[in-house]
Amino acid sequence: MAWMLWDDETSFIGRSKELDLIGTTMNRSRLVTLTGTGGVGKTRLAGRVTSLEKPRTDRDVAWADLSPLLNPQLLAATVADALGLSDHTPRLPTEAICAWIGDHRILLVLDSCEHLPAECRDLACDLLTACPNVRILATSREPLRVQGETVVEIEPLSSTQEAVALFADRAAAAGSPLKDESDHRLAASLCDHLDRLPLALELAAAQLRGMSLTELCAGPLSAVDLPPAAAPTHPPRHAALRTTIGWSHELCTPLERLLWARLSFLPGSFDATTAWQVASGGPLSPSRVAHTLTSLCDKSVVVHRAGTYRMLDSVRQYGRMWLHELDGERELARRHAEHVLAQTRQAHHEWFGSAQRGWYRRIEFLHADIRLAADHFLATDPAAALELIGNVTLFWVCSGCLYEARRYLELATAMAGEQGQDEIRAQGLWSLGLTLTLQGEHEVAQLVAADCRYAAANAFDTEGLARAAYLDGLLHLLRGRPLAAAQVVEPMTSGTDAFRSGQLNGPTAMCRLVHVFALTGSGRLPQARHEARELRDVCRASDEYWTRSYAEHQLALISFLERRAQDAVDHARAALDPKRHIGDAFGIAMIMDLLAICLTDTGDNHAAAYAFGAAAHLWETVGHPQRGTPELASLRDECEDTLIDAMGERAYDDICRQAATCDRQTLLSWATCGGHPPGA
Repeated sequence: MAWMLWDDETSFIGRSKELDLIGTTMNRSRLVTLTGTGGVGKTRLAGRVTSLEKPRTDRDVAWADLSPLLNPQLLAATVADALGLSDHTPRLPTEAICAWIGDHRILLVLDSCEHLPAECRDLACDLLTACPNVRILATSREPLRVQGETVVEIEPLSSTQEAVALFADRAAAAGSPLKDESDHRLAASLCDHLDRLPLALELAAAQLRGMSLTELCAGPLSAVDLPPAAAPTHPPRHAALRTTIGWSHELCTPLERLLWARLSFLPGSFDATTAWQVASGGPLSPSRVAHTLTSLCDKSVVVHRAGTYRMLDSVRQYGRMWLHELDGERELARRHAEHVLAQTRQAHHEWFGSAQRGWYRRIEFLHADIRLAADHFLATDPAAALELIGNVTLFWVCSGCLYEARRYLELATAMAGEQGQDEIRAQGLWSLGLTLTLQGEHEVAQLVAADCRYAAANAFDTEGLARAAYLDGLLHLLRGRPLAAAQVVEPMTSGTDAFRSGQLNGPTAMCRLVHVFALTGSGRLPQARHEARELRDVCRASDEYWTRSYAEHQLALISFLERRAQDAVDHARAALDPKRHIGDAFGIAMIMDLLAICLTDTGDNHAAAYAFGAAAHLWETVGHPQRGTPELASLRDECEDTLIDAMGERAYDDICRQAATCDRQTLLSWATCGGHPPGA
């Protein structure tokens, strides 16, 4: 399995008693929930537990950060992503997760459950019932209230000595280490004033970048800085937030407070471009946003790492309280949604070409923002929501977000009706048809493809017509009708001048790819090889990845069918290399299958068996027991029979199991570069 793990950014200080208690509790309870006020360190403790758990047990660990998740209906999809599951079936995500985990021994961390209590409770119940070897470690301000749950309440640091140790470590990181006994006495007094809350200590230590410890301790320590009239409108837990963070807020300048409030609207990690696009305005000019953002990083209100920024959940919630008081949420929601839509438009237009790889990374980074913008547009402008998700569908299907894409597309299509431009509607319908196709619902997808073609024709949209032809052709291929597929896409691939000059757009390239598949499937191998090479070379010249990978896939299959075994292996490896950079779980599983077939023909039985085991494992991550175009099924069966006859069933199964335990990146590295299989 592939796992999203906790990333510990700073040193861990103290908490030995809590770690022992949590460890003991997890040995006897399948659901342990760490509760406590904001800023007390629940997430850090959970992260430390997972880092200690993995080396000493055979239990896999997956970390699901729920703090950016604002739409409760996407909880299961978020957890599936954390588990490395890119489900390509029409199942509900919870069902897919339960099937994927099965009897695997895993520890699943659900971090920051407090804003989704009912949904987390239901998911935990389902997992604990269906998956006998799963254990769940949750962090929340309140218990989940699930039968069998054990609650461990996390308090502030147990002693002044431990609090001073944490403060001293962070002060040193801020460039102001404690120098003598006098500094330690001041620090001890400060820690007690701040109730030994870890987040408060970290924020206080960060202030030492701009003032001395003496000045810090001499300043006002009042934390009550929200307007008194507002207090009754907030839940009781916000009092703890005010105690923890309010002092640092008071030490900020007015511009820093304003930026803090505006940035708190963002759902997760963000970059400088998003910060100034969304948060600038009024006294915060774009240049002032950049300067003020740096100041907030110096004060640890915002964490800066590797070019990206994020707020801790408690800090973000405090900022949202102030944003509510400023009545700025509506305008920020509009600006944020428009910024995200503009980003996805650019990604859509630049999908085919040298920017493709970068956009796959960018769209992945913007995932939480796209969700937030889509929810905003569904409430205010469904046609814009349809365009937004249509823009990112090709990116999302590669990363396994089929359920999510389909849900948004169905909602937006129904709500938008006939409003908006036919080009946008055609694109949205094509995107919906693609998700349905990849989920195996071919008959419904065929109807959607017809609606897409009609909308594109009404708009005189040539690219939309090409997309509709691609979708029709893909459906024919998956149903084993290569001649029909060729007939559908040929009108879109007849021109050669633009193709040979390298002026090829995404929809036309996709139609040419379907044509290559159709030629191979109907046995016209010389023509298929010629067109596949042409398409691959154009993609290489354009530094394009997705289409090039599938062109290499076809060259591998053609070489295998022509009994050129080593050429087939080389093409299969070349097909996998681009996929490593853009994801595409479905395509990776398809190509790994083909690599195994090609390796069988070379006589390298061990490597072939290992590749078949890897392929079977990768197919599990997309929720299918091996799929793809029909002609591969018989080849796969024949090659597996050949290997079992040569090696024996037990030896073959042992190698397949060995491959299934290997992590995805190691598998792909071996499959791309060759050499001995990992662990051989």
